[in-house]
Amino acid sequence: MKKQKRIAAITMARDDEFFLSRWIAYYGKNFGTENLYILLDGFDQKIPENAGKAHITKLPYVPMSRSSGDKYRINKLSELAHILLKTYDIVIGCDSDEFLIVDPNTHKTLSEYLSEKYINTTLSGLGLDIGQHLNYEKQLDIKAPLLQQREYALLSTRYTKPVVINKPVFWGSGFHSIKRHNFHLDKNLYLLHFGAIDMKMLENKAKKRGKDWLNHLQRRGNGTINAVTNTKPSNEKWIHIARILQTYCRPIYALRKPAMFGIKRTIKLPTRFKKSGI
Repeated sequence: MKKQKRIAAITMARDDEFFLSRWIAYYGKNFGTENLYILLDGFDQKIPENAGKAHITKLPYVPMSRSSGDKYRINKLSELAHILLKTYDIVIGCDSDEFLIVDPNTHKTLSEYLSEKYINTTLSGLGLDIGQHLNYEKQLDIKAPLLQQREYALLSTRYTKPVVINKPVFWGSGFHSIKRHNFHLDKNLYLLHFGAIDMKMLENKAKKRGKDWLNHLQRRGNGTINAVTNTKPSNEKWIHIARILQTYCRPIYALRKPAMFGIKRTIKLPTRFKKSGI
């Protein structure tokens, strides 16, 4: 039995209490809320009621372009990870709507699994972009578990992120890459992204951003939701195929990111994933 490693999880959020509270619940259950470190973008931000012993720092909100804001946030999180790795063995960095899970078939908790793994600077889970199937799935019940209500996902290279690190590095914007380091895709880890979990939720966000954003969403829809709604899902073997493709394929313009030769596949999530408690 290998010694349990010290693991911290970090994120940064603004106006995202819905997902942040679930992020705290999930990673807090796995590692303890005392090992969660959260940066809130703005002194006006509300601290979720379930924060427990989480370390929460409010930063002054400064309006920026999307590109500048992404760089600002990821630099802050990279710097935080550098500090934490002086006392922690592993740091997990991800957005508040992203959840790293270990395949329940391993019969291990996420903490147990990562404690037993050899990590060569970084570790990634296969990206699964969860979307609402408009023909089969109702509007989200915000009080119920997410995976009890959503069953479809797009196999996504975009969310195969190097979110697990054990050495000080600098992430690229959105945790999508690590400067001067390759990514290493694990056979039992998955990164679930829930940004497109509910169309009504997306419409409400678009309303706050302006009429043009709402009109665009209603006219074009959401890419992930469109994909899971209009594409027949492939069977689970495509999870294995996607992992092989993403392990060995790289786009010429981004040699440290995974690729799938432009192949797009949606899947119905294995029912065992519901055991993750998300």
